Amino acid sequence: MIVEQIVTNIEKMDKEEIEKRHIEKVYLESALLVKRIQRVTTDHGNEIGIRLKAPRDLVAGDVLFMDDKNMIVIDVKTDDLLVISPRSLNEMGTIAHQLGNRHLPAQFEENDMLVQYDYLVEELLQELHIPYTREDRKVKQAFRHIGHSHG
Repeated sequence: MIVEQIVTNIEKMDKEEIEKRHIEKVYLESALLVKRIQRVTTDHGNEIGIRLKAPRDLVAGDVLFMDDKNMIVIDVKTDDLLVISPRSLNEMGTIAHQLGNRHLPAQFEENDMLVQYDYLVEELLQELHIPYTREDRKVKQAFRHIGHSHG
């Protein structure tokens, strides 16, 4: 099977619509969510080719296939993350600036900043006394580097 477009996202579906179907999952590492062309295997051992026509990243919950009885859904493996919880705008600005200098992509959930684990960033957080935890956590989308130059 070759998938060329996403059917929908499971979060946009009614509970009854989901419950009446058997769900097969494709577990991806978050870094693979940016690949529009790839070969994946479901948790039932079925191989699927993904060749998206639209220029978009995959997101957790994307439905690759759906009929009356079955659906195949993208799920994301957990990432080793630093969950940074600045207590003030000053701490947020300081750590955001430091991460920007390192070109480290971040995601935000409420008041937390999520970055992929890096021991140098962990040391920096300890030095700056900014609260953080290290967690294995699922993210919905890939960590994306934002291209720019210091020209």
